Amino acid sequence: MACAFCSIVEGTLDASIVFRDDTATGFLDARPLFVGHVLIVPNTHVETLADLPESAVGPLFTRVARTQTAVETALGAQGAFVAVNNRVSQSVPHLHVHVVPRTRGDGLRGFFWPRVRYETLERRNEIAALLAAAYSRSTTGGSR
Repeated sequence: MACAFCSIVEGTLDASIVFRDDTATGFLDARPLFVGHVLIVPNTHVETLADLPESAVGPLFTRVARTQTAVETALGAQGAFVAVNNRVSQSVPHLHVHVVPRTRGDGLRGFFWPRVRYETLERRNEIAALLAAAYSRSTTGGSR
C-alpha cells in the first residue's frame, strides 16, 4: 500500500502545500484541529522520529520552527501547539509534525488525554532514572 504522505511529497496526491524543499514538505492537515493546522513531513519516508537519521533532525525541526512562526504571523495566532505522534494515534505511518495555531480560549485543553499523577516523589524519580538509563543507551536514525 502506498504511503499517502510520500504521494503528497511526490506531487501525485493533491494537498494544500505550504512549502516544499529538498528536506521536507509542509501541507495543511485535511482534518485540522483548527484552521491553519500544518503537517511537516520529511521527504524521505521514515515512520517515527527514532527512525529519522540524526543528521536530518535539525533540518526538519528548522522547518517546523519556521512553520510555527508563519502560522502565528499569518493567522494572528497567539501561539502554537507542536506535536509528533509515534505509532499510537499516528494515522499515517510516515513521520509528521503537527503545527496547530492556538489562541487563548480556543477550547483545546492541554493534551488530548487524561493527565495522571505519580504516586510519590520516589516513584517519579525511579521513572526518571529508568528513562535516563534508556536515553544514555539510545541513538536516533533507526537504531533501538
